[in-house]
Amino acid sequence: MKQQLSRREKIHLRIRKRISGTATRPRLSVFRSNTSIYAQLIDDTKGHTLAAASSRDKDIAAKKGTKTEKSYLVGEALAKKALALGITQCVFDRSGYLYHGRVKALAEGARAAGLQF
Repeated sequence: MKQQLSRREKIHLRIRKRISGTATRPRLSVFRSNTSIYAQLIDDTKGHTLAAASSRDKDIAAKKGTKTEKSYLVGEALAKKALALGITQCVFDRSGYLYHGRVKALAEGARAAGLQF
């Protein structure tokens, strides 16, 4: 029996046909659950995660605020890790989610901390 893909997964596959990350310009992938948000910088040529941050990290989880505010902090944290690795540019992969709310806050946080995409 063939498993049906959700609307988001279909959109994600369509995006991934066009977007790919390299070592110099990795892919910033976002995953959003009901309670948390996760972000990774991925080098698709090697299949390695270069840096990652999530709202479940101790320093972010300890802070009070809404999920959208925490998403902004996740974007900032990921950008700081990327800049420490010497990465200044990336390709944004919204993973089929609308560029709205928490996904948008994460992107704005990463841009504010110095990451370009």
